Amino acid sequence: MGEGNSCGALLVVGDVVTDVVARHRGPPAPGTDTAAVIRTVPGGAGANVACWAARWGPADVRLLGRVGSESAAWHARELTACGVRPRLVIDPDAPTGTVICLVDTDASAERTFLTDSGASLRLAPEDWSPTLLDGVARLHLSGYLLFSAPGEALVTAAVADARARGVPVSLDPASAGFLTALGVDRFLTLTEGVDVLLPSRDEACLLTGRSDPEEAAVALSRRFPLVVAKRGARGALVAASGAVRGRVRALPAAVRDTTGAGDAFTGAFLAALLTGADPVAAAREGCRAGALAVGEVGGRPPGEGRAG
Repeated sequence: MGEGNSCGALLVVGDVVTDVVARHRGPPAPGTDTAAVIRTVPGGAGANVACWAARWGPADVRLLGRVGSESAAWHARELTACGVRPRLVIDPDAPTGTVICLVDTDASAERTFLTDSGASLRLAPEDWSPTLLDGVARLHLSGYLLFSAPGEALVTAAVADARARGVPVSLDPASAGFLTALGVDRFLTLTEGVDVLLPSRDEACLLTGRSDPEEAAVALSRRFPLVVAKRGARGALVAASGAVRGRVRALPAAVRDTTGAGDAFTGAFLAALLTGADPVAAAREGCRAGALAVGEVGGRPPGEGRAG
């Protein structure tokens, strides 16, 4: 895997959704009301990664996604405000995906997601063009693309075009639950040619059948040139060629909402690679972003401007 090109852009292809975040204390009470603080915010793993990458460094971060007409303008404005150049395909039939995030503030802000992927799962090869890679130094794919037939076909085309141009490709598996439904073998087949895999602890264990997250990351690094395993409060682990290359500690953080923390890590990690950092140093930046993210409600960076 080559070093990042600080003059090139980052292109993210993935989901843009509307997050409805409900923060409550203790398990919801069945059959009656549970008090909660509820906010509607822009989200989606792909969109969040792009926003955090733009917050962290590269001047040129682009995003390809698919949304419904009812919220396309809002999502475009929100992405632009974060410094991202959006290319949003408007679906003529499906609404923008919606995720209800239930956040239990009594359980370390543990999250439960109810997901209606909507237009995001309808992103298709027809929405892709090799010209989208013009000026691009890195391509990042959201694993949510793999959970629909059109998305699978788009991933195959995008990876082939990126490899033809020598553009490194990274991918976040996205969801242990959806991975189980897809199947490990199918996932590994679809991700042939990916240079950097960024799984969570649970995803790494699922993909390898190993219970130890470190062993799982090492095993995955025999298939993917670089594996960066995100381990939440335990930080991150960098593995390559069947060996651990670095362990990075998480930073102390006051946890309000863990939604999007992994996306924040990925965005900052990719931004650091683009500006010339080695993978372990880039993982440190990822942990910095993750610590910042858990202090905010929703999956996007706080405020405006870039991290320094």
